Amino acid sequence: MKAQLISQHVYQNKSFILENHHYNNFLKAWHYHPELELVIIHESTGTRFVGDNIEKFEPGEIVLIGKNLPHMWLNDKIYFEGNPNLKAKAHVIHFHKTFASGLAQFPELSCILKLLNKSKRGIEFEDKNRNRDVITAVNDMFNLKKYEKIIKLLEILKCLSDQNDYKTLSSTGYVDKFSEKKDTKILKVYKYIMNNFTQGICLDEAADLINMNPSAFSRYFKRIHKKTFTRYVNEVKVGYACKLLIEQKFNIAEICYKSGFNNVSNFNRQFKSIKEMTPSDFIKLHGATN
Repeated sequence: MKAQLISQHVYQNKSFILENHHYNNFLKAWHYHPELELVIIHESTGTRFVGDNIEKFEPGEIVLIGKNLPHMWLNDKIYFEGNPNLKAKAHVIHFHKTFASGLAQFPELSCILKLLNKSKRGIEFEDKNRNRDVITAVNDMFNLKKYEKIIKLLEILKCLSDQNDYKTLSSTGYVDKFSEKKDTKILKVYKYIMNNFTQGICLDEAADLINMNPSAFSRYFKRIHKKTFTRYVNEVKVGYACKLLIEQKFNIAEICYKSGFNNVSNFNRQFKSIKEMTPSDFIKLHGATN
């Protein structure tokens, strides 16, 4: 299913927009936009789609969505049956597309800038104690003056940047490209992977790019990513496969080979290991967006 570009916010004399969403159900639209988005779910349950990540959501969830990352919060069926006692409620902050570049002018805010840059794959924050503080702070923002709101927002983003208990959502292979790294050596490896994963990746060739022997390279890569080179490459392949599965242009066997796997059996095995479901189950689950 193709994601829609939705960007209808008017940022007249504003760097961000704070909204109170109160509906019978959230908008059923698989979409993306150039603005970053912070979402706090207050009421309702359902399935959250962020890139190729599909998980259940519930009240208290806080997620930061990077620019142009497709996403949707799809409520459970019961929220579409007209029950007046069931509501979908959320507070949402949309950041102007220049918000992050503005922060870059202030070295003191580098921790917040790093957080926003990290959001390109989507981030779910899981520290319940800090999340409660964030939820309270966002609630308070509605009653503040303009200059007070920006101060409070920076405090909220600082609180989120301090969290160690979080997880990225969409896989590396789903996003359009890698962000530049200070370590130019590993950047060469990333480019090699992205340019060749559909045809074939060789550990020896990757190691040779940065003048290391294969054993040393394997240790170096695992130290950086906390996973083996092979696992990382398979995650890229599976992430790309998820994108193709969502678009529904090819059957599973075709997607297997287009994603760089040599046989369907191995594709199914690696897909289940990484996504904890089979490609067929992934298609059925994502079919809820149709």
